Amino acid sequence: MPSSSTSSSNKTGTLFLVGTPIGNLEDITLRAIRTLGEVDVVACEDTRHTQVLLDHFQITTPTISYHEHNELTRAPELILRLEEGEHIALVSDAGMPGISDPGHRLVALCIRHEIEVQPVPGPSAFLASLAAGGLSTQSFRFAGFLPPKKGQRRKELETLKDLADTLVFYEAPHRILETLEDIAETLGDRLVVVAREVTKIHEEFLRGTCRQVLEELSRRDRVKGEITLIVDRPHPEDAHAVAATKPLRQRVEELMKQKSLRKMDALKFAAKERGISKRQAYEELEQTDE
Repeated sequence: MPSSSTSSSNKTGTLFLVGTPIGNLEDITLRAIRTLGEVDVVACEDTRHTQVLLDHFQITTPTISYHEHNELTRAPELILRLEEGEHIALVSDAGMPGISDPGHRLVALCIRHEIEVQPVPGPSAFLASLAAGGLSTQSFRFAGFLPPKKGQRRKELETLKDLADTLVFYEAPHRILETLEDIAETLGDRLVVVAREVTKIHEEFLRGTCRQVLEELSRRDRVKGEITLIVDRPHPEDAHAVAATKPLRQRVEELMKQKSLRKMDALKFAAKERGISKRQAYEELEQTDE
């Protein structure tokens, strides 16, 4: 039976959340190997995929499927097995289960039923990409996958536009071009990093402005592999530059609404963004009224 860092007086089993390699099979901890070999069953997103990992380390523990299409029925089944004293390891195809992968429902049920849950930390695609990306890591927002539909995707990006954090997403290769275009349109031409196939043979980090990276990927016949997309946080000078390109009246109205300013105070603020005097801004505004 896997060792536990906490003591428990009941006879229920333990759910182990086991991090598995995101590409290179050597990126697995000794604890993960031991745990996978000692539990009663391994619940996995794709049994065939996980079997490759188990065979590589000569682990003979039986597997059972647990994925987004069966978790509604499978989670209660696993809870019953845990209550009967079995120990179960939950894994995803790559990385930590429950992070943009199935697992949260089972963890929540375990907590509700007072079943012990132990994390067995391992690789994470977004953390590895963020660490090697070269953009600020002081504060970041991991947002998982953006909506697949353009309208919903842009709406989601709009909600993130004013955050002072580096933004981190997962994205499918067939949508990366559209997503970069939407980011450029909604967030501006910020610095981005496209981390592709991290830890795998064809690992690649593309760095540059959103438009530059979009142009590079557009030249390719096809974009392949798993992608982590990192978007730089906004910088004040960038925000001012974007604001200065808007019609003066539109910008004044925005400032009045966003900052609760009176019209003349908003006009003064807009003039400063444009590097012109308040008088020049007032004259320009009057001309648009004619």
